[in-house]
Parts: sequence; C-alpha cells; structure tokens
Amino acid sequence: MHTKMQKTICARCRNEKRPHTHATSICLNRLEKSNTFTTSSLFLSAESTTGKYNRRVSVCAEAYDPDDDEDDDVEPRVVYPKTDEQRRRLQDACRDILLFKTLEQEQFSEVLDGMFEVLVKPQEHIIDQGDDGDNFYVIEKGVYDILVEKDRANVCVGKYDNKGSFGELALMYNTPRAATIVATQEGALWGLDRATFHRLIVKNNAKKRRMYEAFIECVPLLRSLEVSERMKIVDVLGARAFKDGDCIIIQGEEADCFYIVESGEVKIMIKSKTKAGQQDNTEVEVARCSRGQYFGELALVTNKPRAASVYAVGETKCLVIDIQAFERLLGPCMDIMKRNISQYEDQRAALFGSNDDLKH
Repeated sequence: MHTKMQKTICARCRNEKRPHTHATSICLNRLEKSNTFTTSSLFLSAESTTGKYNRRVSVCAEAYDPDDDEDDDVEPRVVYPKTDEQRRRLQDACRDILLFKTLEQEQFSEVLDGMFEVLVKPQEHIIDQGDDGDNFYVIEKGVYDILVEKDRANVCVGKYDNKGSFGELALMYNTPRAATIVATQEGALWGLDRATFHRLIVKNNAKKRRMYEAFIECVPLLRSLEVSERMKIVDVLGARAFKDGDCIIIQGEEADCFYIVESGEVKIMIKSKTKAGQQDNTEVEVARCSRGQYFGELALVTNKPRAASVYAVGETKCLVIDIQAFERLLGPCMDIMKRNISQYEDQRAALFGSNDDLKH
C-alpha cells in the first residue's frame, strides 16, 4: 500500500504539486523542456496490468465526440525530434498498443513524431486521481503502481510491469483521472498530448469504425448476422496492407487468421501434382477475390494447414480476424463456409483429377 507523499513532484513541470492549487495550465507552457503524464485508462488496457483488479470497468461519462471538435483539424502538428535510437525504442514500446493497431503507417508515424520521452524517479506521481487528463502514456520501462483512493487512503489495486499504456479514458470520455499512478523505480515513458491524441487516434478510430460498419454490411457472408453480432466483428477487425506480389498466405502453413478483401485483389494459387501424385513447385491459379470477398477460412473450418497460397494483385488492403475471434464470433456463418468446402473440392478435382488434398 502506498500513501500520498506530503510533497508531490509534478511530472509535467517538476515543481512541487499542491492539491487543489496546482492547475494543469501552470506547467503546460513548460512542456517543451519537460515531459508529461496522465492516468485513467489503466483498466482499459487489462492485458498490461497485473493483480486482482486488472479488468475493464464501466465509464459513466459523455464520450468525446470527434465530429464535434472542429478545432482538431486546425491544430498545428507537434513534432518532438528524436534520435534513431530513441525512435527505435519508442516503436518497440508501441508495437503491441491496442489503440495504435488501426492506424495507417503514415498516421502511426505522425503519432511517433508527436510523442515525447519522460524519465521518472522512484515514488514520482505520474498522474493523480481526480486531476484533468492532459496526456496519454506508453510505458517503455519501469514498474508503476495503480492507486485508488478508499477511505481517504490510497490502495494499490494493480501495477504496470515494464509494458502497457494508460491515460486514455480521461481523454476519450472527458473525465477526471480514475486513479493515481506512481513509479516504484526509475523508468521511462512516452507521452502524447491531448490534442494530438484526439486528432490522430480518437478521430481516426471513429472514422474507421463507421467505415468498417458500412463495409461489413456489404459482405455477403455476414449479412445473415444480427446487427449486434456485426458490431462485435467490427470491434476485433485488424487491417493489413500488401503490395503487388506480396504473399499473404503460404500453402501448408498453420492457419492463424481469416481475411476479407477491403480493396484491391488477391489470387489464390495451388501447387500442382505430377502423375505420380508428388507435389512440385509449380503453382496454378484457381481463383481471385476482390472487394467484399473473403479467403483463409478453409483451414480454420477444417483445422488443417493452408490448402493454397494467396498473393496480392496490385496494392491491396485486407481486414483480418484472428483465429480466436473467428471461432467466437463467426459461429452463425460456419454452415455457409462448410458448404463452400465441397465447391473447393470440386474445383480441385477439375484441375488435378483429385481432391484428396482437402481431405488429408
């Protein structure tokens, strides 16, 4: 258990922070020479915390509406210069951050440009419960206690251990910080200011969600799903971009995801067989998929290795659903996909005189 120190050093301006008198605006002008923090999303990134309270909680507040904030479009772009070594460390820290998963490469690069490094000392308060949210933080290294006030004392309910992120809830829902975050050792974080967070992450994610919702409604396989079921699929969609000739799936490999073509085209290739029944390295094109069509489901339905290779034809973007989400959310579509297996078998037999590859 930690109790709040009588003297708290502000992570933004490095001055003593006195409760109820240290306004956020006091130290914002010093941002250029210092670094910033904030907490509140701690429960949103459940996978990055440890302890009995590492789960999501409900937030009863009005969410930030990206469509209402016209000022975000005219905000000047903020760039904090970094060495190659700093940028590499930052990219490593951000690799598994969920909020960054849907960003295009250009947007992700702009996020990295706008992040600033913050070095912290033991017992330093990064954010305090009840404060306004001003920054989102990604952890590069260090251990940080999550403290929640109970009966006028701060109770430790979990911790971040050398990975994860925090601070997004206060920015997304315009609420005060839900907890206090205290460094237990020397550490390093990367901060992203409120305006940049809204402009690049919140608005982008809202735009992507609307686009995916409309797109999913047009995918024949998913039309039979209830609206609530389609929304769950939108929540787990990832996106990948491929260049002409990129190999998306390799025949014979284990399956880990399912693809829907968002734009562009892919060609499906199968290795041919000799008369002796031995497979050679010659590939034969058997089909193409374009916008709204899907591929990669066969191996997931049959629990067998990939039966074909898939290549991008020109610039191509695909939406991706991993195997866990596929099994959990696409159950109602399973009958349709199983019916398609017989079509694949007939197609294979017409090309090679045998459909045994799909059965073994």
